[in-house]
Amino acid sequence: MDKQHPKMMHIAIEGGIGVGKTTLAQGLASKLDANLLLESIEDNPFLELFYQHPERHGLSVQLSFLFSRLKQWQTLVQQDLFHPVMVSDYVFAKDRLFAMTNLSDAEFVLYEQVAQLVDIDLPRADLVIYLQSSPEIAFKRIQQRQRKFEKNITLDYINQVTTTYDDFFFHYQDSPLLVVQTDRINFAEHPNALDMLIERINNMRSGTEFWSDYSD
Repeated sequence: MDKQHPKMMHIAIEGGIGVGKTTLAQGLASKLDANLLLESIEDNPFLELFYQHPERHGLSVQLSFLFSRLKQWQTLVQQDLFHPVMVSDYVFAKDRLFAMTNLSDAEFVLYEQVAQLVDIDLPRADLVIYLQSSPEIAFKRIQQRQRKFEKNITLDYINQVTTTYDDFFFHYQDSPLLVVQTDRINFAEHPNALDMLIERINNMRSGTEFWSDYSD
């Protein structure tokens, strides 16, 4: 098999905030000459308000993300863009993960009701790469990138998101899964790590595998 062309048609990158999803998705898409699908974070008009007052704007930010991601995926399905190789920096299930983290019990019930009304049958990824990082490292990276709307994110919130993600992917069986520990891997600073990751993908043999032994 060609080192640069994994057999997977759709590779989805997932993980909490600050783990490097978009950087890796962009790098893989470039290496594989693949279509790139990125979620629209900064277009959410409620995101900065949520980080300032999460108890007031949790439901608004989640519903905004739900409809934005749904519209994006519906467009892909309608245009039949799943035949070429595609790399995305999220899976649709992430919306529910953040809803579980951000919403009160009553708000989550309402969110679930809305989500069920707009539910469509979405194609599953051929491979999900879960980028795992310690909350402390992720928090440090968030601070370093200095995005205005993220300035009010707390380490406690990153801990909550990390716990939710770890629990979800511990039980994940919808697609083949490669868990990548990113505390020592910076794909932006070490381009050769992308080649190593592609080789690791091509050598996968089971439903869930782990990679944490990257070295320069």
